[in-house]
Parts: sequence; C-alpha cells; structure tokens
Amino acid sequence: MFDEQKKSKSLTPIVISNLSLLLGKTKILDKIKCKIHNESIVAVLGPNGAGKSMFLKTINGLIGVESRKIKFNSIEINDYIRKEIAMVFQKPTLLRRSVFENMQFVLEKKNKLSNLEIMKLLQRVGLDTFKDKPARLLSGGEQQRLSLARALLINPSLLLLDEPTANLDPYSLNLIEEIILDENKKGKTIILTTHDMGQAKRLAKEILFFNKGKLLEQTKAINFFKKPKTKEAQSYINGKILL
Repeated sequence: MFDEQKKSKSLTPIVISNLSLLLGKTKILDKIKCKIHNESIVAVLGPNGAGKSMFLKTINGLIGVESRKIKFNSIEINDYIRKEIAMVFQKPTLLRRSVFENMQFVLEKKNKLSNLEIMKLLQRVGLDTFKDKPARLLSGGEQQRLSLARALLINPSLLLLDEPTANLDPYSLNLIEEIILDENKKGKTIILTTHDMGQAKRLAKEILFFNKGKLLEQTKAINFFKKPKTKEAQSYINGKILL
C-alpha cells in the first residue's frame, strides 16, 4: 500500500475519526468526523474560535493527536506523508533574507529545482522583479504570495491554507485565488479556512462548517449556501453573531 501511495502521491481520501483536541481545560475540537475527497477544494467556515485553524494544524501534524484519528489514503501520518503536505499560515513566517533566498532555503535539502525554475515560480506570483528585495520589506500581500510560492516549491499533494487572503489587496487576493484554482486543476487537494463568504462560493467544492469546536456540517458548497442544514449555519450565512 505504501509503495502504491508513493507512486501516485495520493493522500486522499483523508478520513478523520473522532478527533478531539484539548488545550488546558478548553476543548478546541470535539469528536470531529469527516472525509475529504481527492482533488477537492474544501473551505472550512465558522466564526472566530470555532477551531478552524487548529483543525488544519492537526492535519499537518503540527499539533499532536492520536495518529490513528487521521488517516491519509488508509495510512497514518509518517515522514513520507509529511513531505507531501504544505501549509501557508495567515501570518507569513519568512526568513530575514531576500525573496530569492527564501525560496532557495526551502530547497537546500532537495536540490530538485534550478534557479530558472525558481524564477518562473516567482514570476507566477508576481514577485520576480523583487527577487533581491529583503522579504521583511514586502507588503502584506507580497509576503503572502511569497509564502504560497514557497509552499508550491515542494509540489505538495495536499495544500493547507489558513486565511490565505485575509486583509490583502485586491491584486494579491485575485492572484492567489487563480493559483488555488490552477493547482486544484493539476490534481492537488486544497483545504482552506476563510471568513470571506464570496471566496468560499468562488473556490470551494465542499464546505466544512465549524462552531464551538464541533463540525456541524459537511456538504457540497452549492448545497450549503442554498439550504444549510443547521440553524447555526443559516445564522452564519446571514451574518449573525453565533453565541
């Protein structure tokens, strides 16, 4: 099974069974059960504090949970699977180096891409003319685009995006959304958190709706926005504060 997975690079379906997370005395995730399908774009929605970001971090292995709770194509997380997952955080974490050196750092142990290929990826995110600029001097939108480019360098099978366009300029927002759709067409499974309802409608094939650490709905995006199953989801769509 492992050899077959290595050839196909498929991590899906991702099956999550009774996933709970307790930090101190606070239950962050409460008995989450869901299945994420191959080549889907899944938008994780819900109010602040619903557990969306922690959900992504558990999938990425950044927060320890019982490995049997999350299975990738029937396999528990291992070193190979970790190499096939990339995550972009809401607040970019960049090196105090140039844009180009930030890209090179990701590949120091891989040595699979040439400088020309790195430049092509920087051009794709609109940063090729900034290759020598210190990354910390980039605007917020430019830093997020650089973070996305670094994630794409490893050509992951699964891309996790935590509020990838929050508070960004329109150019960066549109460019990132175009890249998300393009990468999905190439076969990547993408899970993103967002507070932007319009973005979820534009991008998502499926919706996971969280509230107070619980997964209340998993459904096709078109069904969620037309006829949500829970009163909490209906209130959220209508812009009401969930208590």
